[in-house]
Amino acid sequence: MSEKQQRLVLSIIQFLNQSIKDGTIREEDKESLEVAVQCIGEAFGVDPADQEQVNRLSVKPATLQTIFEVYLKTKDKIDSNAVQTASGTSSATPASPSTEDKAAAERSKQEGNALMNSKQYDKAINAYTEAIGLDPSNPVYFSNRAAAHSSKGDHLSAVVDAERAIELDPKFVRGYSRLGHAHYCIGDYAGAATAYRRGLDLEPKNSAMKTGLQNSEARIASDGADNARSPAAAPSDSPSGDGGGGLGGLADTLRNIGSTGAGGMPDLASMMNNPAMMQMAQQMMANGGLERLMSNPAVTNMMNRLNDGDGLPSMQELMENPGLRDL
Repeated sequence: MSEKQQRLVLSIIQFLNQSIKDGTIREEDKESLEVAVQCIGEAFGVDPADQEQVNRLSVKPATLQTIFEVYLKTKDKIDSNAVQTASGTSSATPASPSTEDKAAAERSKQEGNALMNSKQYDKAINAYTEAIGLDPSNPVYFSNRAAAHSSKGDHLSAVVDAERAIELDPKFVRGYSRLGHAHYCIGDYAGAATAYRRGLDLEPKNSAMKTGLQNSEARIASDGADNARSPAAAPSDSPSGDGGGGLGGLADTLRNIGSTGAGGMPDLASMMNNPAMMQMAQQMMANGGLERLMSNPAVTNMMNRLNDGDGLPSMQELMENPGLRDL
């Protein structure tokens, strides 16, 4: 029995058990389904009560439903493209919008950017959707909407929009960055690595995608070992080799996450949804890194700047501060 088969079976069992608990299944059918779950587990050698096996086989943070949803969205997009192509209208080469439509689309995009800055993600998605309706040939609008989806935690929709942006312009580098980030956040590290590699083929010096690729490859390489251990014992995702407790690893993770809006600091909601960030925060608290951070002179200077009304330093400035890097 291959491990891939067992991972699929565990996902099915978890889906069925959840359906029993949340009331999806009628009361009179629960007992039969519980027997079926037990038989499935025994047939494939999967025991959902064995926590060590569950840690090894789990596909979290993805679930069977989310994986299936990605498939359906992708299939619907492909089917829609096929229908339009058959009718003589290729989705890859939509009819050129008028000058007025392009101008209105840009206004909607700017509105979406402003809404992103104020963290009104649903309204931003609506604004970008309006821009797409006016000018569906512009990959930037799909890329921005992907960022908005990721900011609210809907990384599956972000995957679909990022792929659409790349379909419209295979040389649109930001689309690969959005796609890599979305795949990483749903736990598809192989898909994330592929997206980052494709982007680096076009822009080899892009530091954010280099870091994203390094983090993704690190997760792929250590996937088996990580799943066999509890999350607290898992090694760092950071390619800097500092164990995840220092700010060097934090800096690399911040570079990977980047800004999901129109410039400025990274979006905190997106950062907190990032599994690497959550693990790193836990490690910093466990090994005293947080106390060392708050007592560091570079941090004190940054807070004094804020109190004096000078505002927060830029992300680039933070990343280049030797005091923070050497923490």
